[in-house]
Amino acid sequence: MVIIVHYGLGIDAGGTYTDAVIMRGSDGKVVDAQKASTTYPDIKQGVKEVLDQLDQNYLKDVNLVSVSTTLSTNALLENTGRPVGLILVGDHPKDRKYPAEDYIFVSGGHDTNGEEEYPLDVNTIKRYVQETKHWASAYAVSSYFGTRNPEHELEVKEVIHAITDIPVVCGHELSHELGVYERAVTACLNAQLIPITHQFVNGVISDIKRRGINSRMLMLKCDGSVYNIEDALEKPIETIFSGPAASILGASYLAKEETCAVIDVGGTSTDVSSIENGIPKVSSEGCKVGGWNTRVKAIKMETSALGGDSHVWLSEKTVNIGPRRVIPLCLASFLYPEFFKKLKNNRLILRKKLTENIQQTKFLVRTGYKSTGLKNKEEEILNLIDNNPVSISEIVDINNYKNIRDLNIILDSLINKRLLQPIGFTPTDALHVLGEYTQWDKEAAETGAFYLGKYMSMGKYEFCKYVKDLFTHNMAHDLVSFIIPTISSKPIDRVLSGEYPIKFKIDIPVILLGAPVSAYIDDLKTKIDAKISVPHNANVGNAVGALVGKSVTKVDILIKVASLANPDKDFLVFSSKGRKRFENYGEAVDHAIELGKQIILDYEKRCGINKDETTINVSKQSIAPDYWAHPPIETIVTVVGFGNPLLQLK
Repeated sequence: MVIIVHYGLGIDAGGTYTDAVIMRGSDGKVVDAQKASTTYPDIKQGVKEVLDQLDQNYLKDVNLVSVSTTLSTNALLENTGRPVGLILVGDHPKDRKYPAEDYIFVSGGHDTNGEEEYPLDVNTIKRYVQETKHWASAYAVSSYFGTRNPEHELEVKEVIHAITDIPVVCGHELSHELGVYERAVTACLNAQLIPITHQFVNGVISDIKRRGINSRMLMLKCDGSVYNIEDALEKPIETIFSGPAASILGASYLAKEETCAVIDVGGTSTDVSSIENGIPKVSSEGCKVGGWNTRVKAIKMETSALGGDSHVWLSEKTVNIGPRRVIPLCLASFLYPEFFKKLKNNRLILRKKLTENIQQTKFLVRTGYKSTGLKNKEEEILNLIDNNPVSISEIVDINNYKNIRDLNIILDSLINKRLLQPIGFTPTDALHVLGEYTQWDKEAAETGAFYLGKYMSMGKYEFCKYVKDLFTHNMAHDLVSFIIPTISSKPIDRVLSGEYPIKFKIDIPVILLGAPVSAYIDDLKTKIDAKISVPHNANVGNAVGALVGKSVTKVDILIKVASLANPDKDFLVFSSKGRKRFENYGEAVDHAIELGKQIILDYEKRCGINKDETTINVSKQSIAPDYWAHPPIETIVTVVGFGNPLLQLK
């Protein structure tokens, strides 16, 4: 008898690295794990490279693929989302800022009962779409009280699709909250991400199919649950912070701790979060990203721009870490054959000229992004740099720059537009010098430490120990700040620096994730009294987390008395499927429960989970005045479905 063993494939595309793991369905063991650099601007190339490294014998038996990424988060944080046309139907605030290239206000909208308040101005919408379809990558539509009746949003979508096949996002599809402004922002941000997410998701899907793998494909959401990867094409905003969600799930799974705090040290940032009894803590207010409040529920976390590849730079007598990510010197020497020679012979920069960009250890290299609409000075600098690293000293010498401030502004602009990739000294270089992480060229890291140490009147080892201690201090600060949010930064820093003979004590386990985190564990223990550990496969914890996410979905359906003048008859049911009217309260409740269950089962089916493997719980919450002798004025029927995709592997 032939025994077929099934495997699950987890993929996490982070800001610096793309990780992949293969897990055996029978016992949940990680049988293979690989890392590759995340590739810009074509991220799917990094996915291909990491999958090529995996054992192809395991890969061919994969029947579940689950993906997480920081792609959405980074696009919004860096303001690199695609241009969107926003159509605001009805009474939206006109004195507030919207995250759109262009937007219009048109007549329409409904009242609290879902009755049409004003007719929809279709002609204005048609003119707007004709005028904008040549540049818009997507449209977002938000209608006043669209959650009570989405017919105007759906009509706008039909009007747009009669003119163009550009994607359209409706506010009611994403959020059932009543905040009209926040819902419009959420719809707009989602529309910005559709082209980016399409490129990534379609790249993953095509690569998996090219390899002949016939599997279910899921994507992790920012609350730690999963959904069908094709749904991510419709609602990419739900992937915001899916990377941090993956880290906490992966840490809990690998460490076998149902309750713990997690510090995930990536190349670009450090995320701190926690999980209790196997459930990540979720923010009730929705996540905030790039300065915009959304209605998208996400895990609670503390994020700092502090990663293994954060730029270590000097100003006067101060050592700074971040916020920018750079290619470490040790890696640059590995990637570019002539780099070490240029680094070793680089000219000294005067202390008074030091800024984040003007450093003796700072180099720049061109990326694959296309340059458009640049100013003359930006073109001038960009033309000096090709696919081989150029030092800041060379740029200053060639252009004879007297005004360092102007040069800083130009370099900031080119780096922010991702036209230039910086290279510099990092905490990863410091670990190479100290011999605690030696994946690439130690000599290049030592040269950089020697240069920077001279500015600080330190030897290279002393300088690197100082950088490591500063990095550890910041990790500890982020952890304490997350666990005790009521304490301000200064008291935390004073305790962690040893000013007082006390320590912060944390009673839940602290799990560390990331490639070099083992190097920090002993230092962290000197600052915090806690059980701190690094599980096996911690360097690919996010990819594990992408695979172990559960399918959890919640449906809220509102039942409302149509008129208080007739409280025993005429009830309205509001759901994502629209509005429906019932004469009897009991019939309205029965309909809401059955509709909620059907929505849950449809969702679970798209995740490849059978009806028999889905657990459904129903609850009701009603509002009625004291001594009210009629059916409740309002009732919220909540239906929650739970499934485990990994069980389908066995």
